[in-house]
Amino acid sequence: MILQFLKKKMTRCFSLTEAKNWCYRFSFNKSGLRSTITDLQDGTIMHCWVPKIRKDSKPNLLLIHGLGANAMWQWGDILRQMIPYFNIFIPDLLFFGESYTTRPERSESFQAQCVMRVMEKNSVRKLSLVGLSYGGFVGYCLAAQFSEAIERVMICCAGVCMEEKDLKEGVFRVSDLEEAARILVPQTPEKLRELMGFSLFKPPPLSLLPSCLLADFIGVMCTEYTEEKKELIRAIPNDRKISNIPKITQPTLILWGEYDQIFPLELGHRLKRHLGDNAHLVVIKDAGHAFNIEKPKEYYKHLKSFLVDWRPPPARPPPKNENRTLSCNAAEVQP
Repeated sequence: MILQFLKKKMTRCFSLTEAKNWCYRFSFNKSGLRSTITDLQDGTIMHCWVPKIRKDSKPNLLLIHGLGANAMWQWGDILRQMIPYFNIFIPDLLFFGESYTTRPERSESFQAQCVMRVMEKNSVRKLSLVGLSYGGFVGYCLAAQFSEAIERVMICCAGVCMEEKDLKEGVFRVSDLEEAARILVPQTPEKLRELMGFSLFKPPPLSLLPSCLLADFIGVMCTEYTEEKKELIRAIPNDRKISNIPKITQPTLILWGEYDQIFPLELGHRLKRHLGDNAHLVVIKDAGHAFNIEKPKEYYKHLKSFLVDWRPPPARPPPKNENRTLSCNAAEVQP
């Protein structure tokens, strides 16, 4: 009896998920970031990782996480590769990590406004962004609402151009919104296995994953603000129509897994058609929704190519013709 009690006590005392959390916090600090809390003075508290020392020579990059684990887990593996090139900002969206609000708003538009207020508090006037899954919805809203501040946009597997009617027309593997919310905010090992099965193109043998490890993850990541997170999910398709979705004007890279079962690839093509020549769609082969986990090298290659290797074209010199003068209207040319 005593031995069984000690085993249960040890199980409760040690959490593999919390241990990994600690490792990520250490890594973020070592990479030059510090944890900050911003009170927006309206019942909203936002947590954000910001540079300890911001360098004017570097552009600013905002990394916006999706549903599931906290921001550290979703960006920790890419952080050290991107930190040499950018001043990096990584917020916890509302009801994730240490961010929350007492206000009733649940839209991605409200999330975007809160994130931008944090950026303004940190004197960030210009930035590019990467939005992963749900973070892509928030990132798209940021680009639409604050177009003068957002320079380049990377949308990863976010069904921005989904419509409410898609749930009834069989576009999604799970058409019942409440069931989708139970999978995306899992409360049992069985639901977490389902989520992994939907997220990965080639998941590991899910039946072999110990339930105690899955329960540990759920206990740390998924038990706080459960109903609020489900409300965020319900708000996404509510009255959503493509005709009401603004067209962002920034250069945009759309990145999608070929076999995404959460937001099907068709939604990536829709977004490309919606934005036209201003956007480029890249499909990652043999990958699902979580291509950042399944294909990390290819994921980073596209991040770097779009955000780092890109350079603005050099300005064209004026034509050398002394007999011609240009007026303020470029269409008027006087001989």
